[in-house]
Amino acid sequence: MSNKQVTRIFVVDDEHVIASTLAMILQQSDFSATSFTNPLDALEHARMDAPDLLISDVMMPQLSGIDLAIQMKKECPECKVLLFSGQAGTV
Repeated sequence: MSNKQVTRIFVVDDEHVIASTLAMILQQSDFSATSFTNPLDALEHARMDAPDLLISDVMMPQLSGIDLAIQMKKECPECKVLLFSGQAGTV
């Protein structure tokens, strides 16, 4: 067994198929990826076990990806953030 630390990634998208598919792809590349469809659930889990990276959709009904990123950085200052959007004209 290796002592190499596995990168923990939270994938957040209100569309289940997107969140779970991206998490599965990351898991196949030896990352520890967990998918969430509710950004508030991701934030709650981060308080218990902080991720190394947050990958989040920008447009979500419960909490925007931008607001999630701000709160995540407050809870987990070392967490890196990557935001994406499926909206062609996101302003």
